[in-house]
Amino acid sequence: MSDTSPPSFARRMMQRPYLLLVLTTMFWGGNSVAGKAAVGNIDPYLFILLRWTGALLVILPFALRAVRRDWLILRSRWWLYLFYGAVGFALFNVLIYVAAHFTSAVNNSIDQVAINIFVMLLNFAAFRIRVRPLQLLGVAVTIVGVALTATHGDLRRILSLDINFGDFLVLCASLAYAVYSLTLRYRPATSWLSFLFAGFLGAAIASAVFELTLGRGDFVPSLVNVTPLGWALVAYTVIFPSIISQMFYVRGVELIGPNRASLFINLIPLFGAIGAILVLGEHLEPFHLVAGVLIAAGIVLAEWSAHRRDAPTLPSTSPPPSATA
Repeated sequence: MSDTSPPSFARRMMQRPYLLLVLTTMFWGGNSVAGKAAVGNIDPYLFILLRWTGALLVILPFALRAVRRDWLILRSRWWLYLFYGAVGFALFNVLIYVAAHFTSAVNNSIDQVAINIFVMLLNFAAFRIRVRPLQLLGVAVTIVGVALTATHGDLRRILSLDINFGDFLVLCASLAYAVYSLTLRYRPATSWLSFLFAGFLGAAIASAVFELTLGRGDFVPSLVNVTPLGWALVAYTVIFPSIISQMFYVRGVELIGPNRASLFINLIPLFGAIGAILVLGEHLEPFHLVAGVLIAAGIVLAEWSAHRRDAPTLPSTSPPPSATA
């Protein structure tokens, strides 16, 4: 007798790219707030090491069976998983956490919309994937919004390259994540758990290198100085921005492609700003509001244009759902 029972809630949810990507950016917006709240409570390089080591340990019991099943693929493509973890997970976040020492959580969040700009530019440069005129207009509008934030409302500062160092670090992080997003098209056909395990392992290794070379290198004293709030922030980033958001984002890219999926990064400023105001007590400046309007207009234009183009024309960025279920 055939199984006519309705699909599980989790299975239905993993077929809804918009829901997955909105939740992803909500948790990532919280990550920007966590990075700012971590200042004075935990060293940023120790923070990133504990985050990815913690994520690896949490997922390990659930991933063992999948890792054994996919071991031959994992072993043959270990360098690719190391790249995913080092660049998409560790490098991106260490830049975000260090940037929090130099710029506000609101700025940190808004600057991350540059990810979708870099994705579109790199997609065209590497794969000649074209975008429609309205998408280009949306990107242009978004660029103006990001520029307003990075120059703290004074676009004339661009002429003298006078950009806040923290905002510059966030833009570098955005470029790193854009590269990671595009390389997801080469993700081997393994299960979600295998992918996350291998990526987290690469991130933990890279984080250890960052701690030893860029951080203090004195792991035990730094560990002792972590405050209770610092530990709470580690727990949050392990579960939500690390495990849940990474899984949701990869699935979202698989369903609608990197150009459209990266546009949802523009929601990070909304969630990040709300969190910064409610949790950190930061204030919105007039240029933040103007930038927010421009960014919202940009994402609406670009996504509407993508709908008109018809999604099937976009190349798949990873194996079909059946290969990764």
